[in-house]
Order: sequence, then C-alpha cells, then structure tokens
Amino acid sequence: MTLLGFVMLLCILGAQATLDLRNAAAMAAGLCNTKPTDLVFIIDSSRSVRPAEFEQVKVFLTKVIDGLNVGADATRVGVVNYASQVKNEISLKSHKTKAGLVKAVSKIEPLSTGTMTGLAIQFAMNMAFSEAEGARKSTGISKVAIIVTDGRPQDNVRDIAAKARESGIELFAIGVGRVDMPTLRQMASEPLDDHVDYVESYSLIEKLTKKFQEAFCEMVSDLCVTGDHDCEHICISTHGSFKCSCREGHTLMEDGRSCSACSNAVTDVVFLIDGSKSVRPENFELVKKWINLIIDKLDVSETNTHVGLVQYSSTVRQEFPLGRYNNKKELKEAVKKMVYMAKGTMTGQALNFMSENSFSPNQGARPGVTKVGIVFTDGRSQDYIGDAARKAKEIGFKMYAVGVGNAIENELREIASEPVTDHYFYTADFKTMNQIAKKLQINVCQEEDPCECNSVVKFQKKVEEALTALTKKLEAVTKRITALENKIV
Repeated sequence: MTLLGFVMLLCILGAQATLDLRNAAAMAAGLCNTKPTDLVFIIDSSRSVRPAEFEQVKVFLTKVIDGLNVGADATRVGVVNYASQVKNEISLKSHKTKAGLVKAVSKIEPLSTGTMTGLAIQFAMNMAFSEAEGARKSTGISKVAIIVTDGRPQDNVRDIAAKARESGIELFAIGVGRVDMPTLRQMASEPLDDHVDYVESYSLIEKLTKKFQEAFCEMVSDLCVTGDHDCEHICISTHGSFKCSCREGHTLMEDGRSCSACSNAVTDVVFLIDGSKSVRPENFELVKKWINLIIDKLDVSETNTHVGLVQYSSTVRQEFPLGRYNNKKELKEAVKKMVYMAKGTMTGQALNFMSENSFSPNQGARPGVTKVGIVFTDGRSQDYIGDAARKAKEIGFKMYAVGVGNAIENELREIASEPVTDHYFYTADFKTMNQIAKKLQINVCQEEDPCECNSVVKFQKKVEEALTALTKKLEAVTKRITALENKIV
C-alpha cells in the first residue's frame, strides 16, 4: 500500500469514527424521556370545523402521541371531544399502549354543533382528570390539557379556566383560523408566550408537533451529550450546564458560543424584514428580539461589521442605513424602535430595493466588503420574486432566507444563496426563531491566500499535513523497533 493510500485509509476510518459519534449522539435522544404526565386533549368539533379539518386535528394528536412514552407508569392520554355537548372519547385509563391509543384517536367523529369551550374545560377538570377516569394522585405526575379550537366560545371560559389552572392543570391553547385570540389567552397558563399558539389553518397544525413533543421531554443533565447546547465548535460539560470552546486557530466570540477564525471580518449586513399584517404585533416583537440575537453574534464596529435594516409590507421602508450605528447598544435600541407596518407582502419589491439602494455607497455600503442580505418572511409574496432574487445573487450578495409559519419553501429557496441548505431556514413557530439565530453564521473571514478558496488546493494541503504527521509517527515507531532489536541482540 502506498503512503498516500494509507493516508486515505486513515481519512476513511476518521470519517467513520465521526459518523459513529454522530450516531451515538442521535441515540442519546433516547435519554430524552417524556415525563410521567396525565395528558388530556380537548378538541373542538363544532360546525365550523369541517370533516377534513377534523381529520387533520387527529393527525396532529397522533403525531404528538407518537413522541410520548405511553404507558400505565409513564404518560397516560385522554381525549375530550366537544361542540354544544361534551363527549369523553378516550379516558386516561383506557389505553396502556401507543398503538391502541392511536387506533382509538382514528375512530373519533366530529359532533358538528355549537362551541361550548367553557363546558369542555369544566368536564375535563371534573371528569377527565378524575381518579375514576385514570388520573393519578401523585404530586410527581404533571396534569396537562391541550385545547384546540377555531372559533369564539358560546359560553364563558375565563372563570372555569382559572379554576382548572388553580387545580393544578397546565393549559395549552391552540387557535386556528378566525379564533378569538383574547379567549385563548384567558384559557392558557402562564407564561402565555409558551402556552398560546396560533395557526392560520388546520393544514398547518402539524407544524406544532415538535413543540409539544419537546414540551413533554425530560432531558438528562449532560447537555453536551444530548446536543441541547448552541456551541458552534466544542461543548464542555459542567455540573448541570456547559461552556463552549473553539478549535485551534479560532477565537470564542463575545456571545460565548460562536467561533471566529479571524478577529476582523469586515461585512455589510442588511436585514430585510416582513412587516405584513399576517405577522401580528406580538410576533413582530419576537422578530425584533431575533434580529438583536443575531446582532449579538456580529463583530459590530466602525471598521468591522456594519448593519442596516429595511422593513417591507405593501411598500418598502428603510429603518436605518449601513454604518449609522457602529456599536451593538445603539444598533439594538434602533431595532427595538422599529414600528410595525401591518399591510401586504411585496417581497419582490423589497428585494429590488435592497439590490438598488441598501447596498449602494450613498447608503453606507463599503466597496470591496462582503455583502450579506438576511430576508425574513412569514407568508407568500404578493408579487413575483424570481428576477429580484436572482439579481441579488448575481450582483454577489450572500443571501439568507428565513421563513416562519406560512412561508413558502420554494420562495425561500429562490432567495437563498448556494448551497441552499446552508442559507435557508424555516420554523413553524415564531417562538422557536431563536434556534435559527444560533445557526446563522454571518461574518466571513477573508483568506490570506485567495487560491485557498479552491477545494482541490485545500485538500492537497490537508493531505500534505497528514503525510507530515504520519511520517513523524513512522519515524518514532521505527526508532522503537530499532531499540527493541538492539535489546534482543
């Protein structure tokens, strides 16, 4: 075997070892067990819920159940179906296996009358969570109700929901379509941001599955093992927590999580933010927090990273140009002051504005500096985006596309730079946008040798380094063999 062949074999073995480590980390998901819980779904099947939509609710229930440890001593699941009357479809004591539970859910039929949500909560508190129906007395067993509704209740929910919460039931409220949002907040437990969810149609309710699977998940204490950390390079376990470190040649950034191969990445970054009415005021506040999380990761200064902000809906408005604020404190304050526009969704028009204005020298852009556009949207554009998206990338902008809720995947892919998988992100829920902020890597370091951007050159360099290291090891082994031979003689 030639020396190069031996090196290649080492590379393959190293890659396999890395894969084995990743598989082990994936298996560590088994360490994430659902906490013993008495869980009752309270599902609205009033006239406004069409049969096909009710089937989508059942699919949602099935997918949440699929992520649970169902059993007599683990999680017990019940289902209350309501309209003008209330029907106890599945008791907490009914099914000890996941398969039996899923089969029972598939057989539930809509009641198709009025919307007595208060009556349903009362029933759940008095009957579904009673010991006679299989609820457990132990203080270590959580009691959780997930309410799914698409309309305004015909009875009062405020007082009965308060009593249910006081009795120890944690209430999650999911609203669909034209649901009455104030009523959802009256029902849900605190903090409301964690317990109130909204989707525009039943076809989107499945997107909440992951949130509820995670809500019932009990993680082991080693956060590095379970992957429940946001270290860019190396996670070091500490008692009940973790700290981050960087590989050799990289520096840990101010956020304590990100790593940089250079300390002076010079970048012009422009945020293009969807301010359409579908975002809703409370979610727009979450978007502003998300922007500031990304700013925390940037090396903002007069000489390094500059940030600009543009909001769009039916029109486009520049909130502030590149270079106006050259420290994070002022920059983040300016983001917080952004006023929600609440109109249409003209993403194509906004992309054109960015290409023609935001990155122009008279708006603070610097010649020869890497240009990065971060586009956020929560829905389908009302105008054509193809030409504008293509133009931005042809000019040389590095484009990131971030979608939430009803954002269209094909549009996000059109906007994103290559490789697309590294430049577009999606989450179903505004509350989980922080995870995207952790993944975005904006600062780009300029290589000292521009030829090193060629992947072949990089590979050759790695092979040469590996050969050098291997040669040293072989020399050491040879010396040991010689020493042993001398002893034997």
